[in-house]
Amino acid sequence: MKTFINILLLIAICSVACNKDLLEKRPQTEFMEEDVWRDPNLVQAYVNDLYTKMRHGFNEVMLGSMTDEARFIHNYGTTTSVTEAMSPEDLGALNLFGEWDKHYKAIRNCNIFFEMVGTAKDLKDDQRQRLRGEVHFLRAYFYHMLVKYWGGVPLVTQIFKLTDGQNMLIPRNSFEECVQYIVNECDSAIKLLPEVHDRDNKGRANKFAAMALKSRILLYAASDLFNQAGNTKPEWGYVQVGKAERDTRWAKARAAANDLIQTKAFALYKPGTSPSENYTRIFLDKDNSEIIFCKYFNKQQLGTSHDLYNGPNGYHNWGGNVPLENFVEGYQMADGSEFSWSNPVHAAKPYESRDPRFYATILYNGAKWKKRPSDAIGLDPVGVIQTGKYEKKNGGGIEVVNGLDTRQGPIENWNGSYTGYYLRKFMDINLDAQFFRGDQAWPFFRYAEILFNYAEATMELGNEAEARTIINEIRTRGGMPALDAAVTGDALKRMYRYERRYELAFEEHRYFDARRWLIAETVFSGPAKAIEIYGKLNPDTLLYTYKVLTNGVQERKFTKKHYLLPIMAEEIRRNSKMTPNPGY
Repeated sequence: MKTFINILLLIAICSVACNKDLLEKRPQTEFMEEDVWRDPNLVQAYVNDLYTKMRHGFNEVMLGSMTDEARFIHNYGTTTSVTEAMSPEDLGALNLFGEWDKHYKAIRNCNIFFEMVGTAKDLKDDQRQRLRGEVHFLRAYFYHMLVKYWGGVPLVTQIFKLTDGQNMLIPRNSFEECVQYIVNECDSAIKLLPEVHDRDNKGRANKFAAMALKSRILLYAASDLFNQAGNTKPEWGYVQVGKAERDTRWAKARAAANDLIQTKAFALYKPGTSPSENYTRIFLDKDNSEIIFCKYFNKQQLGTSHDLYNGPNGYHNWGGNVPLENFVEGYQMADGSEFSWSNPVHAAKPYESRDPRFYATILYNGAKWKKRPSDAIGLDPVGVIQTGKYEKKNGGGIEVVNGLDTRQGPIENWNGSYTGYYLRKFMDINLDAQFFRGDQAWPFFRYAEILFNYAEATMELGNEAEARTIINEIRTRGGMPALDAAVTGDALKRMYRYERRYELAFEEHRYFDARRWLIAETVFSGPAKAIEIYGKLNPDTLLYTYKVLTNGVQERKFTKKHYLLPIMAEEIRRNSKMTPNPGY
């Protein structure tokens, strides 16, 4: 093989530093492909590099900004992705998430691994088995990423060479075949992987990660999007969608979630007595009882810039993905009732007595945050979020000043929020994000998701009492009152969807949930809303008024054809056997 593999990870360099003969022959970061399979350290480094292809959610543009959760203030193609402008020629920012080419390159590297690992020298049997399990999981993960955006995709399990010519042109497999392939890969990983790794292998996929992935893909496969009556295209979803077939799919989803639950290896994380603080700490406390599989970050080397990307401009941060009023007003009151701007009590004090998870997710006007940077502390000595306009006395008169965290404020106003809110979730209040990176872990899978998967499948199979019990486990951990036995039918489904939406907010679930429930045409369309806040002196304290804005933030349109992403025009041009998705 003449292909060069460039191992760019620092760990790869470190892992072969002791091999002087090899390093004398070539630069430290460049190895012939056959060299990799002669050295166990390089085999390990090869697999390490595959993990870097798993896209985490702490990137500058968050998937939530393609949904009714948020808007990305710097655009970067996000407007294209949330309007009818999206096309096979231009997916806009969604191309950053689906990553068709990158995922297939990663899959090719997985295929190379399986072809070569049997020849690897000096690799201990237990290590070979573990690495096989990890790559089965990774290949399943990469395919699940493609399938949940596009439906059925070509299943490539061999290594093509340039000389293969027309043989490289393969059609899309059916959605059913893709799901079964992913499930089979997960099953292989489950058999080969340990439940836990030793300290030196922390962060690698284990048996539970593979079980969680299996649970997710089977839940998606059972959902409405891929079970539409009248579908005749197997690559778009199932063709047989009668009640018996659907019940079988829901039963498989339920069983997969239950298998993981019954290991009793995980629990909802409740380290303290404050529901809001408990929710905050899920994403800050390392290796807590809820995290199944995550991406770790290291402040000193590969830290996350999530706080910088999304913090308020009044802290010299970049604003980034700002929550929409559409999302914020959906938070229930703490007593379980619905919030309404038409309710004068709610409208007078909209940020009081809300679902405790609201306070761990949203930075809103008046929220106590952290100490301002040195050049702003004189303007705000107590560290309170300012997203409104306020009257203040000036000599014998009154002047109106703009908040520090607005697009009219005195500090980097181009990074100010368009909506009157900032993201709080995942933030480390002790981090000075202007100068330092964080080490929060990105949760690829956490236990709450598995409980939701089990509850949804159980509910769809008709066992509402058991589903309600599971929903209440999550709901009461969040500080909300339990649902009583009178909540059934459509009301129970609404409450389930509420819980899933707000418990898993900004964790890259909403985009897929709204699509698989076939509600995206409603919830992802229309104006992205903001809040306008004015503080009037009365006489020495501020009396706030709030106005919901429906113009000027972003007008959105999700149409029926958007339920599956368009296959890129370039892909269809270079593969004559590739077929488009509906509507394109």
